[in-house]
Amino acid sequence: MPIPYPPPVEVSVPVWPDFLDRRNPESHKGTYGHALLVAGSYGKMGAAVLAARACLRTGAGLLTVHVPRKGVEVMQTAVPEAMVSVDPDETHWTHLFTAEELARYDAVAIGPGLGVDSVAALRSLLEAVDKPLALDADGLNMLAAQPDKRELLRRLGRGAGAVLTPHAREFERLFGPTASPDDRRQISADTGCVIVYKGHRTQITGRGGELYVNTTGNPGMATAGSGDVLTGMMLGILSQNKERQLTMEECACLSVWLHGKSADLAVENQSQCSLVAGDIVKKIGVATMCRTGCCKD
Repeated sequence: MPIPYPPPVEVSVPVWPDFLDRRNPESHKGTYGHALLVAGSYGKMGAAVLAARACLRTGAGLLTVHVPRKGVEVMQTAVPEAMVSVDPDETHWTHLFTAEELARYDAVAIGPGLGVDSVAALRSLLEAVDKPLALDADGLNMLAAQPDKRELLRRLGRGAGAVLTPHAREFERLFGPTASPDDRRQISADTGCVIVYKGHRTQITGRGGELYVNTTGNPGMATAGSGDVLTGMMLGILSQNKERQLTMEECACLSVWLHGKSADLAVENQSQCSLVAGDIVKKIGVATMCRTGCCKD
């Protein structure tokens, strides 16, 4: 018999933490987390830049971006607020992070613009990390090549927690062809990983088989870099969630809602076809004022 999953829940107003818009006046940058973003490769540094900007705009106190040597000047010029960790390779990620290195961070995101030549580095990090993790784009594509990917995901999901953010093709590479929400619920329950299945009315499946349906966003978001912005926003939320005010499911729902809301605000004064990912980043500051579900530009 099929598992009796709870009914879907529409996310019209997400659970809202004080760290977004009601911060303690005695706080400092360390209060809001140190995020690690592993992103970018030669020719794809734009993805890393978009994710880094989105992470900082969503409120991370500190951000370190790990990039190949040829990406250092790009990152330090485009995002001066971010610190840079430099890979020994000129063009792509090769550094094998240790548990000791990762201990200084409060959350980690992997994927935007990485390319698929860093399988060994990805596996090393997945085996060492013990912090909340967001995995997207080429991070997912490289994970799909691992023969024991389910076990790797179970380790992440049952540890500090992980959010996967695949679109339909990335999901298919990981888990095979399925369009069934109940299949995604079962995968989340089995691995312990929250899955953000990106698309029209993005669906989030939780570790207990919950299904959340996002209500923000518009077709203009079907543009290059939009997913990289979501990864950065997810990282920003996870890094600030140091005291576990939110569950991993709530972090995912909040990030997706804010991402769509930022895009909705962006098209109030322009066409949907003109929307680019950088426009979404520019509206994060307004979207994070929307605690009640209503905000004005």
